[in-house]
Amino acid sequence: QVQLVESGGGSVQPGGSLRLSCSASGFTLDSYAIGWFRQAPGKEREGVSCISSGDGSPSYTNYVKGRFTMSRDDAKNTMYLQMTNLNPEDTAVYYCVAAKLPRGFCPRVAGPYVASGQGTQVTVSS
Repeated sequence: QVQLVESGGGSVQPGGSLRLSCSASGFTLDSYAIGWFRQAPGKEREGVSCISSGDGSPSYTNYVKGRFTMSRDDAKNTMYLQMTNLNPEDTAVYYCVAAKLPRGFCPRVAGPYVASGQGTQVTVSS
């Protein structure tokens, strides 16, 4: 069964940090384009970070660049999103996704996906 399972969300104060994990089963992450999306209340889902297939270097949207770090542990078949210096605008449900795409392409919000995590809530509030 192809599956992504997320963990690590929670509530933090502004300036705090969280690390999200996304474990894959039924397929190996390093053969797919992977990414993190988020959706805030009343807003559309947006891309946060991705690693395209065939490339180990993550890319980031401007509003998280320098604060978030995406990584992948092939031995654990798990991807991570380390989030630092969080602010209230980062409050959202975060999703991990994997997609079968040509080399150099990142998953798109509209899909299609091979698998998508169930979502984990991140709340930043004082």
